[in-house]
Amino acid sequence: MSKVLDIVTAVIRDEAGRMLLVRKRGTAIFMKPGGKRDGGEDDLTALARELDEELGCRLVSAQLLGRFSAPAANEAGFTVQSATYLAVVEGRIAAQAEIEELAWIDPAAPPAGMALAPLLKDEVIPALLALA
Repeated sequence: MSKVLDIVTAVIRDEAGRMLLVRKRGTAIFMKPGGKRDGGEDDLTALARELDEELGCRLVSAQLLGRFSAPAANEAGFTVQSATYLAVVEGRIAAQAEIEELAWIDPAAPPAGMALAPLLKDEVIPALLALA
């Protein structure tokens, strides 16, 4: 039985419809920004804190896209459960804290060869494309 990581993540899109992905320092896999809740935090409080810490931007609004589960990208033997929100942010987005790289991708055509987290590839992108 795998251990569970309970997280909250954001789908941030630009004017062209591209989606923001992040890659954490020391890893090769791209994923959505976000992270674990601190004690007592609700989803949006945690998401706002994580976006500020990781990207230096402010959460303006968020709408639940869904709750998803998949094998964790960087923690062997773990399953990740994510509350994923369509998020609107303001401010200059820049890699901060444990984030080493940012990438904007077309969710309908992710770059060939880019390593994507299972949650993103198998759950979130299909849910996002189903909205169109």
